[in-house]
Amino acid sequence: MAYEHILYERDDHIVTITLNRPKVLNAMRPQTCLELARAFTDFSDDDKARVAVLTGAGERAFCVGADLKYRASAEEQSGQQERPVDEMIAVIARCNKPIVGAINGYAVGGGLEMALRCDIILAAEHALLGLPEVRRGLVADSGGIYHLPRRIPYHQAMGLILTGELIPAGEALRMGLVNAVAPAGGLDELVKEWTGKILECSPVALQAAKEMVKSFLLLPEEPDLPQIDRLPAVQRLRQSEDYVDGPRAFAEKRGPIWKGR
Repeated sequence: MAYEHILYERDDHIVTITLNRPKVLNAMRPQTCLELARAFTDFSDDDKARVAVLTGAGERAFCVGADLKYRASAEEQSGQQERPVDEMIAVIARCNKPIVGAINGYAVGGGLEMALRCDIILAAEHALLGLPEVRRGLVADSGGIYHLPRRIPYHQAMGLILTGELIPAGEALRMGLVNAVAPAGGLDELVKEWTGKILECSPVALQAAKEMVKSFLLLPEEPDLPQIDRLPAVQRLRQSEDYVDGPRAFAEKRGPIWKGR
């Protein structure tokens, strides 16, 4: 099936998923969420795909969250709110491959919530980020309230949540909300730099590392080795050719040959 609200492209090992509704600042409708869920499923299932870049079409916005005009109309007609966003969240949450968010403008509301589900966030210097839901009588109930205080200091997170104000990329970098900020016109090059570094690593080791972080981040105590070894991605790593060739390549003073298996 063809995508209507997004673009999906794979260039060698890099998949780029682009929200493609620039006329409405890449606002999301239920169909958008369903297409994103399918796109990230395709990415997860493709053995040749090692890293995904999630971005928005145009230079004005990564994503401004839900299409509120559509949402108001749909609720008025049906009397209830559709929640395909839950399926999208579940698919992204299960993905153990690295995801890079490329923020090329507004990342607000559900757009910031989606960016928070990326492993690395890179922003253009003109980007603006925030959770303005409280200014519209709403709350960031698709992960923003949960994730933001776990990404940056509590009081800074609450300052954003309780005022609905937007912050520029430079301030987001100072808070630790983004990894790096690109100068005007330089976001693509910054993304290329970071994805290049990721591709230098073993794909099975990357997936094992990400699964370990997701599984143990909030535990009160450090996990022991048996707990780590029970994770499927870690078991796959231990049994892989990469697990053998990585140390061997270092000892032989050559570059590793990653097989991804």
